[in-house]
Amino acid sequence: MREYDDDDAVDFVIVGAGAGGATLACKLAEAGFSVVVLEAGPFWRPLEDFASDEEAQQQLYWLEERLSGGTDALALGGNNSGWGVGGSTVHFSMISLRFRPEWFRSRSQLGYGFDWPITYDDLAPYYDEAERALAVSGPVRYPWGPPRRRYPYREHEMNAAGLVLARGADKMGIEWSAVPLATVSAPRGKSPPCVYRGFCNFGCATNAKQSALIVWIPRALAAGAEVRDLAMAGRIELGADGRAAGVHYRRNDAWRFQRARNVVVAGYAIETPRLLLNSACGRFPQGLANGSGLVGTHLTTHAGPGVWARFDEAIRWYKGPPNMAVCEHWNYTDAGKDFHGGYAFMSQGPLPRAWAQLLVTERHLWGMALRREMADYNHMAGLVAVAETEPRACNRVALADVRDRHGLPVAHVTFEYAANDRRMQDHARRFMGEMLAAAGGKDTWTSDDTSHILGTCRMGSDRETSVVDADGRSWDVDNLWICDGSLFPTAGGVNPSLTIQALACRMGARIQALAARGEL
Repeated sequence: MREYDDDDAVDFVIVGAGAGGATLACKLAEAGFSVVVLEAGPFWRPLEDFASDEEAQQQLYWLEERLSGGTDALALGGNNSGWGVGGSTVHFSMISLRFRPEWFRSRSQLGYGFDWPITYDDLAPYYDEAERALAVSGPVRYPWGPPRRRYPYREHEMNAAGLVLARGADKMGIEWSAVPLATVSAPRGKSPPCVYRGFCNFGCATNAKQSALIVWIPRALAAGAEVRDLAMAGRIELGADGRAAGVHYRRNDAWRFQRARNVVVAGYAIETPRLLLNSACGRFPQGLANGSGLVGTHLTTHAGPGVWARFDEAIRWYKGPPNMAVCEHWNYTDAGKDFHGGYAFMSQGPLPRAWAQLLVTERHLWGMALRREMADYNHMAGLVAVAETEPRACNRVALADVRDRHGLPVAHVTFEYAANDRRMQDHARRFMGEMLAAAGGKDTWTSDDTSHILGTCRMGSDRETSVVDADGRSWDVDNLWICDGSLFPTAGGVNPSLTIQALACRMGARIQALAARGEL
């Protein structure tokens, strides 16, 4: 890894080392650009830092102070935010699904949301690139979406929890599939195959998980990028020419300033608008890249309604990755819905602490009642949806009056579901409950949750109705870029990490092309 001085005007300073920032850092460094990455959290060392201990691994989550409100206030932390190099890909469940092609034209083709400024065909080669880089393990034939090349690695052997979904789907005449997972099913370099230890929602101590920490960061370092951990970005500074001059950041209890010819914000859907809004100045009093007034607005999440059931046979759902079987029927079927949008759902495998927490928070069990329910842990199975929510201006990220330990205004997140969101979740609960019953489940009950957060700095074709263009470039400051899930105009009904990484690969290629034409 090369080390730069703050006074070195590097080609790119990237704020955030998650799915977007790490991928773009790799692509830019390999193209010959000088790159510095600023990451608020630590640089994890898997063999030393990742333990088979649910409590200890809470350190992987973004637990800095935030305010959350609204009718349906979002839980913020481990379910939607990462802390450290690799971001939330360090503890993501490795689900690697592509967007349905029509979602890129959801307004014009499906009648809701906003159209993206790119098409599925624009992104398809970068989906291929990301899947190869992540060595995604998946089925020979994935039953949904357009024809595509085979996944790099074979699918993982199905566990009992996944077979519950499969049995129910077969009885209902609905397609199902093994989940394409970014964890290797055979050796790859220094990564051994997954050993099915079940701690995938935490750090993977064996390096079988192909996170940004394992895949993109080593390539970026080998190509000459520098990654500075424990470096909290506070403000982007503009020069007299109205272009971004660099980033003020705090490291080792001191504020520093990294000069750069281009600034990329890749802090995800809360920290990205927070940084842009906190970078307000005389030229841009409402925040950087905010000429449209849309920075921080149209926050979306993935609703996670769950259905759980007891089975006579032992399931032992902790064995293997937590999500091994998937059904996307309601992402690709539009007939018979009382809602627009879609959802996928997967088999589940919560570890004991997480399961106990769910029983406490959702069923309000405690004491002996909790102990009796925990005794059935090995006989439980469940399905949880990844359900799209509408992008609406009232759902947003703003700056609060409260300040954090760095002296920066904390994020104030406001969220409430639309009526359509609620209809979709009701549908998901009914359908998943029918599938569990068809598989032999008894005594079903439901839960509510949310996961990924998206939107807040959406890309578009018109500067009046978006924050950045199709390349992630700010309409207002032409050397300011955004590369993370905040770009999403709509949420889609699948996990977003693969799409974020594909967008970053495409952005890297587009920046190279712009530089070659002298347009950077």
